[in-house]
Amino acid sequence: MLTRKQLELLDFIKTRMDVDGVPPSFDEMKEALDLRSKSGIHRLITALEERGFIRRLAHRARALEIVKLPEAMEKAGFKPRVIEGSKPVAPRAALAVEAIHAMELPVMGRIAAGVPIEAIAEISHHIAVPGSMLSGKGHHYALEVKGDSMIDAGINDGDIVVIREQSTAENGDIVVALVEEAEATLKRFRRRGSMIALEAANPAYETRVFPDHAVRVQGRLVGLIRSY
Repeated sequence: MLTRKQLELLDFIKTRMDVDGVPPSFDEMKEALDLRSKSGIHRLITALEERGFIRRLAHRARALEIVKLPEAMEKAGFKPRVIEGSKPVAPRAALAVEAIHAMELPVMGRIAAGVPIEAIAEISHHIAVPGSMLSGKGHHYALEVKGDSMIDAGINDGDIVVIREQSTAENGDIVVALVEEAEATLKRFRRRGSMIALEAANPAYETRVFPDHAVRVQGRLVGLIRSY
């Protein structure tokens, strides 16, 4: 048996599916049920899923499948279907829009593209990144750029860079480098025998050269996100 709030939420999801063909957001659910926070919606969704009334679809944002309804609602003629991805009739001459897979990555604070700043250690927030930007199957994370030393490589102050975590780099790669276990910086990597050169992409900054044991590669640049 469902509680009153669980039944109200299930009915609201079904109604939005019938009217709009898409699921309501958590904010919309919260307002419709007059709850103070989205955590209450999370609990209701989990309860409905545990009781077998809905199913959340993995790796698809706001995707739910209604598996069954209470008997009273079933008599109204409900037929289960996925509510994320349902398509209303498109206007004439409308261009097809392909769904883009996205993944949320942790933003690990700021990375210096200029004078190195302290090593990055903690997650500040998350950001949605197109799946096509992710390189390979390794772990990825994001960093906010601080400084202008990489502007000639198209990387500006305030940009978000997407980094594939790895400990090696090829000459010419733009990498996150940890210098002497104390400073993190975003620079172009060059190996010169037993020395590592970290090159800026701005003539106002000098190339910094270190013994190879003093530089630890923490990842390679694979993408960039800019807000205007």
